[in-house]
Amino acid sequence: MTSNKPVLTPVGTVEKSLNLSPSYGEQVWAIADVEFRKMLRDPTEIFSRAIQPILWLLIFGQVFSKLRDIPTGGLSYLAFMAPGVLAQSVLFCAIFYGINVIWEKDMGVIHKLLVSPASRSALVLGKAISSGFRGLVQAGIIYLMAFLLHIGLNLTPLHILGVLVAVVLGSAIFSTFSLIIACWVKSRDRFMGIGQVLTMPFFFASNAIYPIAIMPHWLQVVSRGNPLTYEVDALRALMLQNGTSVYGLGMDFAVLVLCTAVLVTICTYLYPRAAT
Repeated sequence: MTSNKPVLTPVGTVEKSLNLSPSYGEQVWAIADVEFRKMLRDPTEIFSRAIQPILWLLIFGQVFSKLRDIPTGGLSYLAFMAPGVLAQSVLFCAIFYGINVIWEKDMGVIHKLLVSPASRSALVLGKAISSGFRGLVQAGIIYLMAFLLHIGLNLTPLHILGVLVAVVLGSAIFSTFSLIIACWVKSRDRFMGIGQVLTMPFFFASNAIYPIAIMPHWLQVVSRGNPLTYEVDALRALMLQNGTSVYGLGMDFAVLVLCTAVLVTICTYLYPRAAT
C-alpha cells in the first residue's frame, strides 16, 4: 500500500468553484470535479492499484479454477471470482481515500472548505462521489481482463449501467468510511495502519471469492452484515452471463444506498473534527 503524498489542487480553485455554485447539487459537483482533476493530474496510484486485482485473476483465479470443490452455481470459478475481484479493487482504492483529508488538514485546505458557502454534507458527498471515479477506472480494467480471459460478460447497456452504479456506491461507502477514520485518527501513520488492518477482513468476510454457504455459521452472520457482500452479489448478477443474485438486486442496491446515506450522515457530523 502506498502512502505517497497526493496531488493537491490549489485552494483558490476550490473556493472559486464553490462561490460560483450556490445550489446543493452544484456544491457537490464542485468538490467532485476538483477531486476528479486531481486524479487526472496524477493517475499513477489508480493504475498501480490495478496490479493486485489483475494478479488475483491471472494467478489465484487460474489455479483455483482447477478445483471442483467450490460450488459456483454453474459458473466457472474464474467467472465467479471476477466480480469479487472488481469489488476488491474498489475496496482497496476507497479504503485509503481518507488520507487525502489528513494531507488537506496539514495544508490548510480543510479550514478553507469549512468556511466556504458549501454545506458540510455537500463536502462529504462530493468526495464520496469523486471516489467513484476511481472505482470506474478499476471497472474498466477488470472488464478488459475478463474479456481477455474469455469470461462470459453481459454487455447489455442496462447491465453495464447497473455495474457502474454498484461500483460508485461501493466506492462511496468505503471512501466515506475511510473519511470517518481519518477524522478520528488525524495521523497518516495511524491511518495507514488501520486501513491495512481493515481491508482483509472486509474482503475475506464476504462472498467475493467463495460462496457464503460454505462459510462457518458465525462468518455467514458477519458476511451478511458486510456491505461488500451486497456489492459483489449485485455485480455477479449484472456483470456475468447467467449471473444471479442471491439476495435480489432490489435488496443489494437498497443496502448499498442505505449504507452510503448513513455513513455520509455520520461523516458530515465528524468532518469538522478533521480540521482540529
